[in-house]
Amino acid sequence: MLHKCTSVRHALKAEAVGVDAVSIDGFECAGHPGEDDIPNLVLVPATTAALTIPVIASGGIADGRGLAAALMLGAQGANMGSRFMCTVESPIHHNVKEAIVAATERDTDLIFRPLRNTSRVARNSVSTSVVDILDQGGQFPDVRDLVAGSRGRLVYEEGNLDAGIWTVGMVQGLIHDIPHVADLVPRIIAEAEQRITTAATSLLSPSNAL
Repeated sequence: MLHKCTSVRHALKAEAVGVDAVSIDGFECAGHPGEDDIPNLVLVPATTAALTIPVIASGGIADGRGLAAALMLGAQGANMGSRFMCTVESPIHHNVKEAIVAATERDTDLIFRPLRNTSRVARNSVSTSVVDILDQGGQFPDVRDLVAGSRGRLVYEEGNLDAGIWTVGMVQGLIHDIPHVADLVPRIIAEAEQRITTAATSLLSPSNAL
């Protein structure tokens, strides 16, 4: 059993109740990043130092650089949700994939923050309305219709990007193409291997000796 956690304390609890591994999701991730706002550069090594079960890094990873970094931070692998949304085989509308490619790392919103149920979503007219309503003291009933899952499905199925809320991570700023999965996975692995080898060679170079 693999359990998603957004903090070390929750990961420790998951380990204590017997899960086989945890996906530790940093503040960068799509969907629910928790309420501690800890990014993966801190969260992954803190979690791997505290647990004995495998840890999968999630959030902010879209290429071999991110995979290499996750491994160096102690994770046993990486989860890349937003990256695999933006592949040929992903069963969502092509408009969504093109929007991810066109977006930057700044084009997300954190909704439900005042309700302490934060969720990271793609910025659109609906997400900005939700943020404004809640920031002005509104409660969940005031935004219920805006965030309805039936509206979000229209985004993924029909490609209307302003039909509802849809999730994506900050890592969309690192996604620049819509490849086949069969091409993407070897590319990520090859880049990670190259980055690790290059870094190790650089560190061991006599010119870098103190």
